Amino acid sequence: MKKNTLAELDSDELAAKKKTLKGAMISLGAVLLISFMLLLYLDIKDQNYVVIPVIFACSLTLTLCLLRRNQIDREIKSRESEYVK
Repeated sequence: MKKNTLAELDSDELAAKKKTLKGAMISLGAVLLISFMLLLYLDIKDQNYVVIPVIFACSLTLTLCLLRRNQIDREIKSRESEYVK
């Protein structure tokens, strides 16, 4: 198992990783929102409510992206607090 690779990256690489992750989260969120609305409409129209749990399960991917972004934010803040001292 790898150790925390965020500690090995420099500040510029962390900022680039954060920016890339933000773009991916926005794209993924838009796709999930559109697919959620479309599948919900089709489920209600056909009286078939089987797919609704699948929609919520797919949102776990976005949650994992949020967790990774929070880790990057914490690493950036810890580095900023080291420079302030």
